[in-house]
Amino acid sequence: MMAGAGASREMDRSKTALVLVAVAVFMTAVHYLGLLPEVLFRVPESLVPPFAIWLDAIFNFVKDDLGLLKLTRTLTEGLEWLLDVTANLLFGKRRWPNLGPIPWTSVAAVGAVIGYYLGGWRMAALAGGTFIWTALIGQWKIAMETMSVLVVAAPLAFMIGLTLGILAWRKPWVNRALKPILSVLQTLPFFTYLLPAVIFFKVGPTAGAVATTIYAIPPMILMTTLGLQKVSPEMVEAGEMSGCTRWQLLRHVYLPSARTEILVGVNQVIMLCLAMVVLTAFIGMPGLGAKLLAMMGSFKLGRSFEIGVTIVLLAVTLDRMSKAWVVKQPEHFEKGTPWWKRHLMLLLGVGLFVLFIGVSQFIEVASTIGRKQNFSQGKEIDTLIKGFLNIDAVKATTGFLRAFLNVQVLIPFRNFMLSIPTPAFILLIVAFALWLGGKRQAVLAAIFFSLVAFSGWWDRSVITLYSVISAVALAMLIGLPLGIWAARTERWSNRILLVCDTAQTFPSFVYLIPAIMLFGITDIAVIFSILIFAMVPLTRYTIEGLRSVPEEMTEAADMSGATRMQKLWKVQLPLALPTMAVGFNQAIMFAFFMVIIAAFIGTQDLGQELQRTLAGTDLGKNFVLGICVSLMALTFDLTILKWASDQKKALGLGD
Repeated sequence: MMAGAGASREMDRSKTALVLVAVAVFMTAVHYLGLLPEVLFRVPESLVPPFAIWLDAIFNFVKDDLGLLKLTRTLTEGLEWLLDVTANLLFGKRRWPNLGPIPWTSVAAVGAVIGYYLGGWRMAALAGGTFIWTALIGQWKIAMETMSVLVVAAPLAFMIGLTLGILAWRKPWVNRALKPILSVLQTLPFFTYLLPAVIFFKVGPTAGAVATTIYAIPPMILMTTLGLQKVSPEMVEAGEMSGCTRWQLLRHVYLPSARTEILVGVNQVIMLCLAMVVLTAFIGMPGLGAKLLAMMGSFKLGRSFEIGVTIVLLAVTLDRMSKAWVVKQPEHFEKGTPWWKRHLMLLLGVGLFVLFIGVSQFIEVASTIGRKQNFSQGKEIDTLIKGFLNIDAVKATTGFLRAFLNVQVLIPFRNFMLSIPTPAFILLIVAFALWLGGKRQAVLAAIFFSLVAFSGWWDRSVITLYSVISAVALAMLIGLPLGIWAARTERWSNRILLVCDTAQTFPSFVYLIPAIMLFGITDIAVIFSILIFAMVPLTRYTIEGLRSVPEEMTEAADMSGATRMQKLWKVQLPLALPTMAVGFNQAIMFAFFMVIIAAFIGTQDLGQELQRTLAGTDLGKNFVLGICVSLMALTFDLTILKWASDQKKALGLGD
């Protein structure tokens, strides 16, 4: 009976969704005939509430009247002191403690020792090699400018996230209050973090550290709460029976038991910090991001490529080392083991650190590598890249893609989306949410997109959505077949998953480099950069979904005489689809994130407007634009995840 009722509800939802689509199509057709009143095509400016003015008034009241600016500027002094210390130690800023800069050889040696401790010789080679590359290629100072902020922001994000995660676990009302806030924070475009940081914490490293910290907090909260909730009652009972206080239970039972989830949170914090600290170049933060921005702006592709490689190496190194920390179990020694044996790696690290400091006092190149001593090949790489792009076959291919995709596909699709009346567009989104997610998702979609319509930025929002849909659709055409093909064998699955894991560690800025190289500053470069960023989760979750199909199901299909194609379409894909839906969802979220970064290339969407707000103090407009992006992203996020959850339950795969 319940299955029948569920099928009936699904049928009703589908019928209602079809009616909504029919109404939207009818309204669009009436508009094409020139019979639709202008008020039903776009919300008249007279009806658009002045959200930006209201928000500016609230921000000014909080900033000036309540004294938040004075408080943040006081906090800035402490944060500046911390940043001055790390800057002095890492790249030689002349501030207290006046000990720096630490020689690059010492940093590389310590990195190699930590890598060996966490993952053996391969990890040691990766960590040490990354720092050696950075120094030899002449990028040590700018890399350390980035790292000086990262080593402050990541621990701050960890401590704040851990504290709030424990509070959310202890107090259900805190958890309920934080969930919607975290959902919005995770979908807000990064530009929305930057302007408040500039206003309240000054331009440069301080604002960069604040924006980076806030951006990286949400996953730490979520993973801490998840880990503490999963602690088994038996472990807690054992702690209580041994007479532990609440604090002792937390310290000695809950936190050690949730160690894996907490360290996964640490990994995500580090990666988000690195991604954001590169993007803070837009607010005057020096380092790798600022140099990359300058090189790309002047179309110096060779130097951009070198800096991109450095950013990728740092990202991969930090990712691999933090993941190795997650799986590494604490070491235990027999009673009476000498202190030096228990801390051999620590002593080795300290010894090498001191040794290379001593060496650098006598050998200058062991301390710093000057401009004329480095091995940068920026000009040569630039010549090679431009030579490659001038090959007739390459020029013909990129020229054809530019002409065909722009003229025949992308521009007509964008114009079509802009031609749809606002109420009809909202009905189409609501129909999608109703059909896929249900009534609650449909109501939320109606509310969210209506707010976007009344924001005064509807056309810019539609262009943003056009970029996202176009890029994800093209990514599906490449990523899904690649994932299906790779899932056929264990060897190719592991290879492609390794590529996906590595690609997911790349800071998003890096994806602009191949797009600009191939297509210059054009619309197709925007779509291409989003496409390659969004293709990674699509491919990854397609492989994982197909590999997670129970063997007995595929064996039953084989025994019934199904061909490989029949088995794929009738058995494997239906069972893998809930997992693949997570990939679709992540691809859309990645696309919304990347479309804002692609504003650097030059777009006409919300990202371009957000970038313009950084030049002033228009905080109200900045938040309105950011919330528009967040509301659109949340609509798809909630709808697709609800569908995936429902499908898993229907297939008996668990939630």
